[in-house]
Amino acid sequence: MLSPRNAVIACMILVAAASRLLPHPPNFTPIAAMALFSGAHLRDRRAAFVLPLAAMFLSDLVLGLHALIPVVYGSFALIVCIGFWLCQRSTILRIATASLAGSVLFYLVTNFACALPRSLEGLVDCYVAGIPFFRNTLLGDAFFNTVLFGGFAVAAHAYPKLREPTPAVA
Repeated sequence: MLSPRNAVIACMILVAAASRLLPHPPNFTPIAAMALFSGAHLRDRRAAFVLPLAAMFLSDLVLGLHALIPVVYGSFALIVCIGFWLCQRSTILRIATASLAGSVLFYLVTNFACALPRSLEGLVDCYVAGIPFFRNTLLGDAFFNTVLFGGFAVAAHAYPKLREPTPAVA
């Protein structure tokens, strides 16, 4: 059975994924934040990968599929791994650092994949052309990480059942 904590986390991720369907500037999306949040808060590592990627896939079925899906999903799986780094101690600085790392990782990986059939010059062109989108990625990731991590912190403060159980000291 799903614990109240995991149910709230899952609902937050699904609501974030649904927000992709609302009008938004290019790359101002909750996906990387969902991946980071999932990795940081879900103890079941399989669920930490499956939940945000499945939510993304469902929204992609509505928005449309594309050739770079394996690369995009792979980069978000790596962002889940960055979230694992946060699970022990989530401070504002660590969350901000992880958010920035996720944004940079997504930018580097996806632009590299776009440039694969091209030359080194083509790779540079892809990275330069991606700069305006990178700005939105940074802003979107910062916004949605604030909403997810901050929202959950407020909810956990108000509802102790949402807090991580503390291990017993032997």
